[in-house]
Amino acid sequence: MLELIWPWALAMAPLPLLYRWLRKPAQVQMRALRAPLLASAAAGSRSTASSSWRKSLLLGLLAIIWLCTLLALARPVWIGEPVALPTSGRDILLAVDISGSMEREDMQLRGNTVNRLIAVKAVVGDFVTQREGDRLGLILFGERAYLQTPLTFDRKTMQTLLYEAQLGFAGNGTAIGDAIGLSVKRLQDRPENHRVLILLTDGANNAGELDPLQAAELARRVGVKIYTIGVGAETQETWGLFGNRVTNPSADLDEKTLGEIAATTGGKYFRARNPEELQAIYDELNRLEPVEQDAETIRPVATLYHWPLALAFMLSMATALLNGRRSYG
Repeated sequence: MLELIWPWALAMAPLPLLYRWLRKPAQVQMRALRAPLLASAAAGSRSTASSSWRKSLLLGLLAIIWLCTLLALARPVWIGEPVALPTSGRDILLAVDISGSMEREDMQLRGNTVNRLIAVKAVVGDFVTQREGDRLGLILFGERAYLQTPLTFDRKTMQTLLYEAQLGFAGNGTAIGDAIGLSVKRLQDRPENHRVLILLTDGANNAGELDPLQAAELARRVGVKIYTIGVGAETQETWGLFGNRVTNPSADLDEKTLGEIAATTGGKYFRARNPEELQAIYDELNRLEPVEQDAETIRPVATLYHWPLALAFMLSMATALLNGRRSYG
């Protein structure tokens, strides 16, 4: 549907005629000088007809230029059919640990040994694409926590930004409390029963200014439900000078605190020792029941003012060219 934002601009269309009427030359009576020889020469010339045709053409072009300019000023827009926004879903923030410890290679992905962050990207990336109807956001944290992606329906962009996350970019510490605090700040203004945080880490809180349990209590007060996931294998074989040795690469994982964070906010703690367990966790999280929201619709709007403006510009060039030929003709 075509609409004009400022239709009153078209009311200025008669202005050139009004100006011409107000500024018409005064009637002056004076004696004429008669020159029969010149008069007869002028009567036989064809330039008079040509001049009249050129003048009419110029006036027509100027009129069209004026109308096109007014049409552009009126701001024509094309309003499309209503498009419905998702009417159900949740506001989910994903907080992903990118500290240096996530570089430990104790995960098997498609038969290859990979570090923890690569395994997390593979599983969480698929989870993001499946959450149609949810607003998703991404927080990355290490020694500091920062918002990588605000809450958005654009799952493709969020997946891309997740894949671009680099180890150690936020420092080598693990600021779990700060990540929760930043999440609460971003979710507190969202509708109730929609606020969900999924926090994934492989260590213990050893950086930042906010204690994780205090942050969890703050989250509980504003209605943010937190699901925590501890990542990392429990056994890993290493070869040394004295032969094969079995170690626990997740010895630094603070499962107790992660469990308390989840319990405080009404969420749940999960343990992911390999990508398969991590996938099962996200399959369970993927079954979160969406909460009904008020239906929202938008109508896409395309501006069209540049078309009459471009036509006015081209006709102005043609008028200048025609007028120039007249001057030199």
